Amino acid sequence: MDIEQSLLSFQMLLGTIAFIVAITFDLRWHKIPNKLCVIAIFGGLALNVYYEQFGGLLNAGLGMILAFVLLIPAFVTRMLGAGDIKLMIGIGALIGPQWLLWSLALGIIAGSVTSIALIIWQTGLGGIVKTFKRYWHCLYLRHYFKPEPDEAAGQKIPYAPALALGWLWASLLNPEVIDIYSQWTHYFGAL
Repeated sequence: MDIEQSLLSFQMLLGTIAFIVAITFDLRWHKIPNKLCVIAIFGGLALNVYYEQFGGLLNAGLGMILAFVLLIPAFVTRMLGAGDIKLMIGIGALIGPQWLLWSLALGIIAGSVTSIALIIWQTGLGGIVKTFKRYWHCLYLRHYFKPEPDEAAGQKIPYAPALALGWLWASLLNPEVIDIYSQWTHYFGAL
């Protein structure tokens, strides 16, 4: 295994661990721990600097900046929580800007599916109907009505699962990742 494959293997391993912990916390407590985000940021910086020196520092820095710039509007408009932003800044430090960009784009697609599934699971179809009725009343009466806790718009949706699915999807589209995965299955299958 050469240096690039070794770096990619560690990126995949650390990314997988970070997302598993983030999903667990996000689904259970609707929070992503700051310690996890700090570990991801410094782990990504250290890993990239160790393998690629200044180029790794630049790659990790650009990944962090890109995550911040792209996701801060979602935080300001309350579409994402601060934990999601900090997690993706850490993932950006770990995987760099190109892989991060694909992960975010595919995470948005995955998020539309997971959000609808979670809303249906939390409120049932009745919660979605209530939300559409409330929207109709808001439009018709030209007055904003706050969402009820049992309707779709009143739910908190954890977004770490969608971000993880986007990262996984982007990983599976990367031929280098597929090559490493086949090496792992060959190695572990031989044990």
